[in-house]
Amino acid sequence: MNLSLRRLPLRRVGLAAGVVALALTASGCSSFGSGSSGSSSNDTAAVGLAPPLRSDQKVEIVFESYNLSQAGVWTDTINGLVREFEGAHPNIKVTARPPQGGALNAVGSIQSQMVVGKAPDVGQITFGDLDFAVHGLKAKPLDDLVGKAAVQTAFDGKHPFAPNARTLGDWEGKTYGMPYVFSTPVVFYNADAFRAAGLDPDKPPATWDELKQAALAIKAKAGKEGAYIDCATASSGDWCLQAILGSNGGSVLSPDRKTLTFAEPASVQAVGTLADLVKSGASPNLTQAQAIDAFSRGNLGMVLESSSLQGMFQQAAGAAKWDLRAAALPAFPGKEAVPTNSGSALMVFAGDPAKQRAAWELITFLTSDRAYTEISAKIGYLPLRPSLTQDPTTLKPWADKNTLLGPNLRQLERLSPWVSFPGNSYVQIRDLLMQAVEASVYQGKDPQTALGEAARRGTALLP
Repeated sequence: MNLSLRRLPLRRVGLAAGVVALALTASGCSSFGSGSSGSSSNDTAAVGLAPPLRSDQKVEIVFESYNLSQAGVWTDTINGLVREFEGAHPNIKVTARPPQGGALNAVGSIQSQMVVGKAPDVGQITFGDLDFAVHGLKAKPLDDLVGKAAVQTAFDGKHPFAPNARTLGDWEGKTYGMPYVFSTPVVFYNADAFRAAGLDPDKPPATWDELKQAALAIKAKAGKEGAYIDCATASSGDWCLQAILGSNGGSVLSPDRKTLTFAEPASVQAVGTLADLVKSGASPNLTQAQAIDAFSRGNLGMVLESSSLQGMFQQAAGAAKWDLRAAALPAFPGKEAVPTNSGSALMVFAGDPAKQRAAWELITFLTSDRAYTEISAKIGYLPLRPSLTQDPTTLKPWADKNTLLGPNLRQLERLSPWVSFPGNSYVQIRDLLMQAVEASVYQGKDPQTALGEAARRGTALLP
């Protein structure tokens, strides 16, 4: 796309390429959200222990995954793993399918099928939908289905889960979802643009101030746009924004989950920093699709994006012959950056004990060493069992060739969970937040005023 194209108001423009849209689905896009009734700790689904299957016990289950909404490597990899699972479990038949209505409708698909008694047995749900998945969709607590010890054992093994990843699907002391695939926010940058601007590509910006100065230098000396922050639009979801707010000591929700906090000073200041990047010219006024296209063509110096786009950017840089690098989320002065995660967990929605056990068997396989070797090497997702990257029989050859993986892996060590909003109107609350941020960053509205109004309206939607 041409860089001269301007933003649309409250940009709800989709991404240009389907593969990008699917990659960013894990960044929290969801079309569900209606009503205003609340949720509480006593309305979760109570279940009993699902006994192990007999070797001659035939079971059929349905697995719904938004990764299957895109043809090519995504669908091929997941379907290949499902076939491999069926080969090892001949008594379990798995029907793998995308959500009804497409990748952005994972929650709505399950809810609509629940009405007619045909919900999938296993679903891939983003962490931003966690509260509603537990209370609204009645996901089954895995600790109750197979026992807490079995769940913890599944996280362990030769290559255990990253400590900060293993609790992302927990709710009120129980594991409801096995973390499956996710990414962290990474600054991808064009090292050639850095050199042309007189910058050292081996010393990428570590703070927001440094990023602003580098972006202005690139614009002035390299003839390219500076830095695009894909965390401040209605179409970007709130997972990356939460990382930026948290890095400045802010938050979106109080610890007791009763009060919206995104209009408090630390969060307002963080949004003001993003607005200053645009106002100063350090960050271009582009749509999400335009920015990704510009960066892919080598016309944008930096982009803060989901690390799940690494593979696509590598292909683009190779084709256009420019030097792609990656760096960690920038920090605010005197503070440590706090990366959040995007992504999803695998949850059980089956009511039948045999299907529940079969669903658990599928989940443990899809989060195993074998599965992550395939998922990471072929799709490019971050391996949640990090030591796989040191094992020459699994992911070490791949990791050695993918030097951009380093910042992403290191951010696992200080990960802060993506916070889901409570209640049945959680999507509307999230939309209010992101619309306010977009108005502040790209339309010049005062951040305190915009975020304050969003918090006031969002509070009326809390349970």
